[in-house]
Amino acid sequence: MFRYGVVRTGGKQYLVKEGDLITVDRLETKEKDKIELETLARFDDEGKSVDLGTPDLTKKVQAEVVSHLKGDKIRVARFKAKVRYRRVKGFRPQLTTLKIIKI
Repeated sequence: MFRYGVVRTGGKQYLVKEGDLITVDRLETKEKDKIELETLARFDDEGKSVDLGTPDLTKKVQAEVVSHLKGDKIRVARFKAKVRYRRVKGFRPQLTTLKIIKI
């Protein structure tokens, strides 16, 4: 029986279970630090126990910061026909990898 949780960080929600590695937007913490994430819901895979928050639960999901990294480059190109206008911009998101320790 697995325990699952729905956590919120960086304006996004993630479905996690213990031992999962998730990649989220950059968090201002050091590597190997333990953090607590806002928990919206907890449940098991059989659906026997379900805890829903209004909007958050008091018990938090504990995670450990594994690493900080940069994501893949996103290229944005602008083009106007017949006027020789071309612009290309690049963007690499700053990301953090988290390991879920306890739900």
